[in-house]
Amino acid sequence: MQAVVVVPTYQEAENIVRFLTAVRTAVPDAHILIVDDNSPDGTGDLADKAAIELGNINVLHRTAKNGLGSAYRNGFDNVLRGVAFPDAEPAVRAEVVVSMDCDFSHDPAAIPALIARIEGGADAVVGSRYVAGGGTVNWPIHRRILSRWGNRYTSGVLGLHIHDCTSGFRAYRASALEAIKPTSTAAEGYAFLTELVRRLVSGGYQVVEEPITFVDREFGTSKMSGKIIVESMALVTRWAIADTWRKLRHKPAKPH
Repeated sequence: MQAVVVVPTYQEAENIVRFLTAVRTAVPDAHILIVDDNSPDGTGDLADKAAIELGNINVLHRTAKNGLGSAYRNGFDNVLRGVAFPDAEPAVRAEVVVSMDCDFSHDPAAIPALIARIEGGADAVVGSRYVAGGGTVNWPIHRRILSRWGNRYTSGVLGLHIHDCTSGFRAYRASALEAIKPTSTAAEGYAFLTELVRRLVSGGYQVVEEPITFVDREFGTSKMSGKIIVESMALVTRWAIADTWRKLRHKPAKPH
């Protein structure tokens, strides 16, 4: 299956070249789309230079830092419309779209396992820290507690039955991703990732989890902030209320 790896970047100069080399080693035939938000440290330029050497890489240079959700919407749109690699011959038609971070918290060596689950029939695969075989490394205790609590709350109130709704390491069947219209989403940060899972589950698509080990970044600065966490929890709560109200409105009346 033709795979395209979509990677948002901002201030990843210390990681980008090693990352692209590792992805190329893991999935030699995949195409890679870097979506760079005008990184002041030159991440986009370094990616351009690596693309010449490694091949099948394109860099989408954006003019400002507009957030994770915006970057993925832009990247997914380019891939699904077949315009992400304008110089490719033949044209690149993605069958699998992989999303991941550039800071090595997501191990490129795990990409083939995600793609294999799509080849096995799944519509989407979430690289999960919170299923048997998954885990986190070098995370402080408060982040582990916050992440676990947030994911349990999210999965519970939305009825998703997914243990790791906020994991950004994923593979999507391109047709399923296109069907849930990611460009019509509005959330940023980790809420965007939850919104995609919510749409997939409600649309009846098969979403499975593959265990991964999440390793805290060695270089660069985390993009996590209190604002992102607050936005995510607020949106999840709002979606849960909206879903409950919708079900109540359409609940059949009891016979007299």
